[in-house]
Amino acid sequence: MISRLVLFDIDGTLMDSGRAGTRALDRAFLDLFGLRGAFEGISMAGKTDIQIIRECLRMHGLSDGPREVERVIRAYTALLAEEIENPERSVMAGVVDLLEVLKAGGVPTGLLTGNIEEGARIKLGSIGLYGYFTAGAFGSDHEDRDMLLPVAVKRFSALGIRVPPERCIVIGDTPRDVRCARVHGASCIAVCTGPYGRDALAEAGADLVLESLEEREAFLGFLSAVV
Repeated sequence: MISRLVLFDIDGTLMDSGRAGTRALDRAFLDLFGLRGAFEGISMAGKTDIQIIRECLRMHGLSDGPREVERVIRAYTALLAEEIENPERSVMAGVVDLLEVLKAGGVPTGLLTGNIEEGARIKLGSIGLYGYFTAGAFGSDHEDRDMLLPVAVKRFSALGIRVPPERCIVIGDTPRDVRCARVHGASCIAVCTGPYGRDALAEAGADLVLESLEEREAFLGFLSAVV
């Protein structure tokens, strides 16, 4: 009987995209609206892509309706496929080894990310990681990250992997990752490989804070306690 489901964030947790997403969004707003550096001053950490896009549209006095958001998404995904091919792109330390251990142990792994689904595929596909994840929930499923865990649970259930929210473990690098787990009674392992340090992540309520996913034994020890 499977009793755990591990759900990973992408940016700052699994990989560093070399700011590919930010550049692609900036280029999309320049192409569509003639705005240069449109996202300056907008904090993106832990937010969904849809949330970020709508925030930027409103900041510049533009309509943030579904049609406008979809226009941005189409432009963004095309440009992201170009921007992800950059020399700063990298896999976070310890990630591949950990994913291999989870795979060998039969632990179901998925994604819980603010990236739209196509963006997640482009980013993780560029570093050979997309195939590790069976299913997940994405920023294209809901603008509010706090609503994504039930989506992931439902998708895994449809695949015959039935794990309740309280036996899910969300892995992320921001307080928003922590919160989206805690509001559903799930656990959270936070890593200090993004913009937040240990104190901020612990204060947000993370069950375990690691410097990086290289701390594999601590990660697996926590995982084994979730029964």
